[in-house]
Amino acid sequence: MALDGPRLEAKSGKAKQLVVFLHGYGADGNDLIDIGRAWQNLLPDAAFVSPHAPRPCGQAPMGREWFPLTFRDPNERWTGVNMAAPTLQEFLDTELARRGLPGEALALVGFSQGTMMALQVGLRRAVAPAAIVGYSGMLVLPEEVDLEVFAGEITSRPPVLLIHGDQDQLIPVQALMHATQGLAALEVPAQWHISAGVGHGIDQEGLRHGGEFIARHFAARK
Repeated sequence: MALDGPRLEAKSGKAKQLVVFLHGYGADGNDLIDIGRAWQNLLPDAAFVSPHAPRPCGQAPMGREWFPLTFRDPNERWTGVNMAAPTLQEFLDTELARRGLPGEALALVGFSQGTMMALQVGLRRAVAPAAIVGYSGMLVLPEEVDLEVFAGEITSRPPVLLIHGDQDQLIPVQALMHATQGLAALEVPAQWHISAGVGHGIDQEGLRHGGEFIARHFAARK
């Protein structure tokens, strides 16, 4: 199925960059599009889009999911990100083409399950995105991982910023450390920021770090 969701046009009037928000489990594209409004002054040449995930959420009837979660299968996240990736890749290609933008004019921003998708897809783009920002998520690896084989799947190594609350009860902050170590092993440049006193969410400091990271790396591509 083709994805769609809320969009914001570039404040400058002509989009030279595209920021794609990938929401978490049980939410939809409306959940993150307001970040685009908060970042418009920082990223005046960026258009923003926040697609709804392809599946109705089993645990939240009004929400969407990139892939189902039962917590019964240790490999379900790995199965899930691989299942959902082609639909998202197609959406990114279509959205860039519609705006006449090259692959390097893309930034991905994920939250929770959306961070899992941003890393899964962003590291497998034919052209590396300018940046990936992941909030409250993780790098999904197969249960039995041969890192050399896994590394063979990686086709792009964009700069990554991971941001996580130290009070996150849903995806503990240790996931940030595991992801940073995994990305380092894959030779993907990664930075991180821990938000003190923050649970499974995004605070103003985390928002600022994410927006500035993207702005810096878009500027480096000019």
